Amino acid sequence: AQRFRYANGDVADLDAQLEKAKHCRVKLVATDGVFSMDGNIAPLKEICDVVERHNAVLFVDDAHATGFLGPTGRGSGEYAGVLDRVHLVNSTLGKALGGAAGGYTTGSPLLISLLRNTSRPYLFSNTLPPSVVGAAAAALEIVSNEQTRTPLLDSLWANARLFRQRMQDAGFVLAGKDHAIIPVMLGDARLASRMAEMMLARGVYVVGFSYPVVPKDKARIRVQLSAAHTLDQVNHAVDSFIEVGRELKVI
Repeated sequence: AQRFRYANGDVADLDAQLEKAKHCRVKLVATDGVFSMDGNIAPLKEICDVVERHNAVLFVDDAHATGFLGPTGRGSGEYAGVLDRVHLVNSTLGKALGGAAGGYTTGSPLLISLLRNTSRPYLFSNTLPPSVVGAAAAALEIVSNEQTRTPLLDSLWANARLFRQRMQDAGFVLAGKDHAIIPVMLGDARLASRMAEMMLARGVYVVGFSYPVVPKDKARIRVQLSAAHTLDQVNHAVDSFIEVGRELKVI
């Protein structure tokens, strides 16, 4: 297969790359639903428009959206209102659904049948342990039930709003929007590592990311809010960031 790369979230560049690939018999566009290092959500509606114009197939990796993004937690396709326009969704049981292993692919019956007969990761992998399948099924039941889903989603987004607002008010530079992944942008790799160590000493576990995981001079601490966090815990995290940020002259 030939490979054509388009700039991150750049629909105009995607259109140009698909034009270059017009001679290809099958054209498949791949994108993350959410870009996990930035907390940015892909412009799926616009991507779908371009994909359909070029008669291509759309594949979305929704690992950082499944279970909580969109009104009923069905991911980036629901968030963008294009669930019925995405051909293949690949996702994980190991993030919002709470499992430690496993993932899945969904799509039309014909595409899934094709993958079951030709996909090497499927043919040469062992099945998931029954305990993982049982836990995943229970998690999906929670997400699918409005009575159990709603309080969890309300708590998650309240935590994310509180963290983002207080951190911005304190003077931190944050990336992304409308997501529970909130990167605290620092630039310097050593600074990000040092800040993470000082946060851990205050009982807050966060991880610094630097090149080559992210671009040079774009080091950050990626914070991931959860419905399981209490407001007191979120406030403690922000208080710790402010204390460490002042000590390291970040703010």
